[in-house]
Amino acid sequence: MNTLAISGAHAGAIDVIEATSPKQRKDFVKFPLALYRDCPQYVPPLILDEMETLSPDKNPAFQVAPARLFLAYQSGRIVGRIAGILSHPANEKNNSRNMRFGWFDCVNDQKVAAALFDAVAAWARQAGMETLTGPHGFDLFDKAGMLVDGFDQLPTVATYYNYPYYNDLVVACGFEKEIDFVEYQMKFKPDGFSPRQLALAERVLKHKKYHLVEFKRKKELLALAPQIMELFEDTYAELYDCVPLTVAQRQYYIKKFFPYLKRELVKVVVSEHGEVVGFLIAMPSLSHALQKARGHLLPFGLFHLLRALKAHNPILDFCLAGVRKSHRGKGVDLIMTADIFRSALELKFELGESNPELETNLQIQAEWNKVEHVMHKRRRIYRKSI
Repeated sequence: MNTLAISGAHAGAIDVIEATSPKQRKDFVKFPLALYRDCPQYVPPLILDEMETLSPDKNPAFQVAPARLFLAYQSGRIVGRIAGILSHPANEKNNSRNMRFGWFDCVNDQKVAAALFDAVAAWARQAGMETLTGPHGFDLFDKAGMLVDGFDQLPTVATYYNYPYYNDLVVACGFEKEIDFVEYQMKFKPDGFSPRQLALAERVLKHKKYHLVEFKRKKELLALAPQIMELFEDTYAELYDCVPLTVAQRQYYIKKFFPYLKRELVKVVVSEHGEVVGFLIAMPSLSHALQKARGHLLPFGLFHLLRALKAHNPILDFCLAGVRKSHRGKGVDLIMTADIFRSALELKFELGESNPELETNLQIQAEWNKVEHVMHKRRRIYRKSI
């Protein structure tokens, strides 16, 4: 166990240790449950899922991106946590010497925050890194970005919630803005999608020789999963924070997520030659269900999650979408947007939630102009030279 003792506030010295034992890793995962116990906006992840994500034996990301977990103690109690991630694929892609940080949670104490960042920075310098950025995960399937606006809103399951004071702690530690993500909320109404846009989508399907796949059984969706993952990497490769995935990671995410998708909420467009050229994945919101589960599948967590997936759920989360570069500007996005709107009305969804979109990604943000919407959350990636 590595320990870093740092002079703390009046309550006592701050000790930062690396969480290496199973108990310490579980303490790392469970710390936010206590920190946000009385916060109505906090959505706790499943403890088992977090333990798997942070396990080198189970998450193939560790093969190319080693990570270290740190816990801060003061007067015998945990007061903060942080993960350092040395992503070799990210550094190769960006030609950088950067250490990523993630899973940052902390009491409102500047010295605790500084101790946590110092622990990650010490490892980063030892590894020859020059900068720290975050919060990130291992790749785009992990949560990223610190909430800086929209603290009264409920997050999606793919995003963090954090207290407003986090930004002050991070800035006081010498970090500056790297880039922001924005999130949107839309309303589903019978007259909410322009008839002209619907007619245009039909013409594109007819004249451009595209085909919208109708999944009649779940196994048909699973059969296309590898092609969807390949297209995901192709369409997201140029975006900030996208990290190339290994074959093992692709298979890991297919097995982890695709079996739980609702086939009516996955839109896939293929060309006349059978090539997957566009995809849009949405799913019923699990935020309220996870709040009721309180981090546990048993005894009642599984019931709440299944109910959110199968029973009436007023909120639809938009997860991922992409169009192959050679088919952009040809109406593929319009085909999928129009059909997901139709499906949302049929399934009686009332609101749609986007996941984070880069503030500079004006093309994807333009999609929201087709319906009634509001930008209601903003989150930030920070950078610091070390």
